[in-house]
Amino acid sequence: MVSVRANATPLVFDRATGAIEGAGFREKLLIMAFQAGARISSSWTHRGFGLSCRALRPIVPNRDILVRLNQDAVFAFPFGDEYWSTILDRKYVYERDIDLFLRRISDTDYVLLDCGANYGYWSTLVSSGPYGSHRAIAIEPSSSNYAVLRRNAVINGNRFETIRSAIGETSGTAYLSGRKHESMTIADHDEGGEAVNLVSLDDLMDHIALSAKRLVLKLDVEGVEIGAMVGGGRLLKTDCIVICEDHGNDPLHTVSKHILNHTEMRLFCYDPDAGHYIRLKDVLPLDRIKKAVNRGYNVLATASPFWEARVLGAWK
Repeated sequence: MVSVRANATPLVFDRATGAIEGAGFREKLLIMAFQAGARISSSWTHRGFGLSCRALRPIVPNRDILVRLNQDAVFAFPFGDEYWSTILDRKYVYERDIDLFLRRISDTDYVLLDCGANYGYWSTLVSSGPYGSHRAIAIEPSSSNYAVLRRNAVINGNRFETIRSAIGETSGTAYLSGRKHESMTIADHDEGGEAVNLVSLDDLMDHIALSAKRLVLKLDVEGVEIGAMVGGGRLLKTDCIVICEDHGNDPLHTVSKHILNHTEMRLFCYDPDAGHYIRLKDVLPLDRIKKAVNRGYNVLATASPFWEARVLGAWK
């Protein structure tokens, strides 16, 4: 049973029923506007939706909206957020390919390492009953994002752990900058950004004693995925599967090429035409699959026979 932070009238939206709690007339109109904008813009991967949100921002109350993702998961974000308001459209499934995979492996005993967790969407879901109530560790470097991440941990009974850190090739200090919470830039030198702790995946594995655990590692670390994998050489040889972004704005498929050419892991991608995950022996299928330049796509990579069987067997 999830609980919400004590305040006078929390604004809550239920994705299952469409019910809205704690909203006045203005808030209800705004929610309907966001829903309509998300639904219409979904035909072109939500291009223009952010502009609509920014246009409405002057009249949006300064408060959070709590979205009930399922009967055991609540996810909070600032009302009117141009990235997360897409989930107010009840027909929209955020990162559908990952959602399908995580639902299919809900019966597997694993720990989620949610690197680049942002506000904790996947940690909230994976630790919920319908996804198997797994242990999740959400890792996020931005202080402002981390505050919302902690809020979501508290809302959901502190059932997932949080670490404030960036992930990189080596441990040390990094600098974070950017105007959008979902697409910040990480650099190893100071250009006026926020100084943040930096940890390699191998050092993280040693710190939290995960070497004997079956892992799902989600890497969404804003362009430093390759460096993160280089710094996780030992971890990637364990019973681990990596969910890694290969962005649509990269026609060279750099992340996937690195996995194929420089690691021992086998590579998989969800093929929407086939309706299941396929193994990639080269990157040519990604030319067809990655159609939109303004969105991220995800590949799965593993050196584990167990995880390879689950990826391929789940769709038979």
